[in-house]
Amino acid sequence: MSSRKIKTAVVGIGYLGKEHARIYRELEDSELVGVADSDKSRAEKAAELGVPLFKDYRDLAGKVEAVSIATPTCTHHAIAKFFLEHGVHTLIEKPITLELAQADELIELARAKNLALQVGHLERHNPGFRRVEEIAKNIRFMEIHRLGPFTGRINDCGVVLDLMIHDIDIVQSLVKSPVESFDAVGINVLTPYEDIANVRLKFKNGAVADITASRLTPEKQRKIRIFQEDAYISLDYDQQKAKIFRKQFFQIVQETVDIERSEPLKEELKFFLNGILSGKSLGRPDEAARNALDMAIQIVQTIQKNQKAFSKAAS
Repeated sequence: MSSRKIKTAVVGIGYLGKEHARIYRELEDSELVGVADSDKSRAEKAAELGVPLFKDYRDLAGKVEAVSIATPTCTHHAIAKFFLEHGVHTLIEKPITLELAQADELIELARAKNLALQVGHLERHNPGFRRVEEIAKNIRFMEIHRLGPFTGRINDCGVVLDLMIHDIDIVQSLVKSPVESFDAVGINVLTPYEDIANVRLKFKNGAVADITASRLTPEKQRKIRIFQEDAYISLDYDQQKAKIFRKQFFQIVQETVDIERSEPLKEELKFFLNGILSGKSLGRPDEAARNALDMAIQIVQTIQKNQKAFSKAAS
């Protein structure tokens, strides 16, 4: 445990940013010095946290060492670039940016400044996933569902960048093989962007992943099913519960996986701060998040292309 506390702040204290701030207050390695939000109505939340509210995030320069950015995706690049240029370690809620070139610029800047640049891919820090990651070997097929009701919180991108990107990141970390081909479909329902989407990824090593994401489903579901040579693994991300089904002689035996439950966001922020204090993440930006964005953008482009082809055929 380090005796030094990192001066932290949060930019954007909406639904998720408020949780970042709460946890920074709780962590022993952190001293929350302020929150920033252009919305004056957030002053009450700042008062509850016992820290000042900065209406302009730029006023935090020189006051903080590390910052979480929990603002709309379209603002990520400008805000993160400002803090990196001012020598501040930066955590950005996923996706890293809207455009790949923007992500590449931030990565190069963090590397040049020897700073930590982490992206909030929460499921990486889910104890259920971490346990399954230890078990999963020689994966043949994965089926993932990330479904939930429409909240209206995200209004600058579709369900692929909003939700599916979590699973793209997870799949790429599990398979560790380049994508050879994919096909995707999506439908706009309540927003100008795809609100339901499905992609089938085929990897060079032969593995296949089928991912479905929806922000129009009444009941929340976060599940991954992994099929490999010797077992079938089922994980519920939300419940942090996993089961393994193995063939034993002429029958299938079920085994419940022992998982020590924890709060994924707290684990994520602890990882961020520890990477700074230990020096392990300095100058080593989150390229996996950049790769997940790259794949997500390709999926969105394919969905848009397929939508146009369908509209043309129907007219």
